[in-house]
Amino acid sequence: MTAQIEPATMPTSVPEAEDTRPAVIVADHIYKRYRKQSQQVSLRHEAQRLLARALRRNTGPTEEPFWALRDVTFTIRAGESVALIGRNGAGKTTLFRVLCGITHASQGRATISGRFATLIALGAGFNMERTGRENIYLNAAIQGVPPAQVRTLMPEIIAFSELGDFIDTPVKRYSSGMVTRLGFSIAAHIFPDIIFVDEVLAVGDAAFQQKCMARIMAMKAEGRTLMFVSHSADTVRDLCERAIWLHHGKIRLDGPTETVLQQYELLLANEN
Repeated sequence: MTAQIEPATMPTSVPEAEDTRPAVIVADHIYKRYRKQSQQVSLRHEAQRLLARALRRNTGPTEEPFWALRDVTFTIRAGESVALIGRNGAGKTTLFRVLCGITHASQGRATISGRFATLIALGAGFNMERTGRENIYLNAAIQGVPPAQVRTLMPEIIAFSELGDFIDTPVKRYSSGMVTRLGFSIAAHIFPDIIFVDEVLAVGDAAFQQKCMARIMAMKAEGRTLMFVSHSADTVRDLCERAIWLHHGKIRLDGPTETVLQQYELLLANEN
């Protein structure tokens, strides 16, 4: 008989020895709320929506919000490699966006200490009308890297991206794989203290994925902090010593990678 997970009794964290390394990522009781809205396709639909809103205000309760994150609290210390796991819609990307300041929490607070680089969406932060070379300067400037330093790093960034002459082509003409190459190459060479990676390495050829993984492992060895979203259990095991399992916007379990993955995989097996 397959063992069953009891959500009411499962602990949300696994006790471990005290860690004296400084905290670099702190999620403090984060909630994120969205309003459920149907897709609008015409002015008539918009008028109907506004009328419905007015009627709700006058005659009854408003539509219930959707809580993408609910009371998410954890601390990540310098040099940790932490995976966020969970099914699609669990809140992983939303949490990344809150931590990186792309969107704001409805309640609670996120604190990041140190320079960070983000790879959470293809083309995020790129000016699609500008060339790859120009976007290297723009993205580095956002991270506080001055142009003089970028110029010294430019040959390495271009070589790693393998874009060749396309580096002087507008990014809007890039394939998704080329955008990923450029984004990762910038992030890997501006010497961030923290790097956020959300599944984007699934795009592109296998050889470049292996190259990116090798680079991430090198950054780990240098003591940098990694937060990583992936649906690949093997990749999570290779990269991360700790995992946080999100389930319907809440932390279901936080602890050593193997412990968390075993419980997560058991849930998936029971649901199939």
